[in-house]
Amino acid sequence: MPIDVATALAADPFDLKYSWDADKIILYHLGIGAGYVNPTAASELEFTYEANLKVLPSFAVVPPFHAVWLMNEIPGINVNLVQVLHGEQRFEIQNPIPVEAAVISSIHVSEIQDKGKAAVIKLESVTRLVGSDEPLFTNYFSIFCRGEGGFGGDPGSSTNVVVPDRTPDFTVESPTMPQQALLYRLAGGDMNPLHAEPMFAQFAGFDRPILHGLCTFGIAHKAVVDTALDGDVARVKGFGARMTGVVFPGETIVTNIWDEGGSFVVEASTKERGESVLSNCVLTT
Repeated sequence: MPIDVATALAADPFDLKYSWDADKIILYHLGIGAGYVNPTAASELEFTYEANLKVLPSFAVVPPFHAVWLMNEIPGINVNLVQVLHGEQRFEIQNPIPVEAAVISSIHVSEIQDKGKAAVIKLESVTRLVGSDEPLFTNYFSIFCRGEGGFGGDPGSSTNVVVPDRTPDFTVESPTMPQQALLYRLAGGDMNPLHAEPMFAQFAGFDRPILHGLCTFGIAHKAVVDTALDGDVARVKGFGARMTGVVFPGETIVTNIWDEGGSFVVEASTKERGESVLSNCVLTT
């Protein structure tokens, strides 16, 4: 059934509840590679040990993530979830993320683009602490739905980040573990068998299970925070990226960072294959 754009855009927002504690925060940090290279370094223990624990801002993508798998419950949307890919992700931080909290994320469809052979469904999520009207953080999901385009909708537009024509100010190599996707499945709440089951991965067109796009997203985000911001999570106001390629668990992600004064332009690729995995990527402070 084709996407009914008018119905989907007019649908009421739906709410998702989520809660976390120090253990979930640490699990998320481990899921994006914290402590892998220097497990006892003081800077890493701030992400992996409950004493003086701080929250990496990219954790903001976790509480509302299940909305992706609930898209077909939105009136006007009926897509094949097997053909869904995470195209882009962006978040904005309105208030510091606490180590322990219960929240409600209010989610709605903000735009639907017709790309011909595919549709792009954009979801906006505002997350608040339970009992508060003040936003904690806001997420913007762009979900690429293969085979769902051609319904005569607006193709939409996109903006591209210009990478500075100079040597990066920072370059970070982040090795991933062979079991990284299995760990991130629990840490990030994305239980898609694409990231664990070889036969399912082959059915989806990959030689073997791939790393979650949001795991790559988190690894690159941490690389910027660790190097360009000296680990100061409080400076992060927002981060966004386009997922341009896949990482196979066990590969090394190379993150290049350019300091543009108030923001950082970022690109990431695989060391082994030279494949671009994140583009259109900016961290704002």
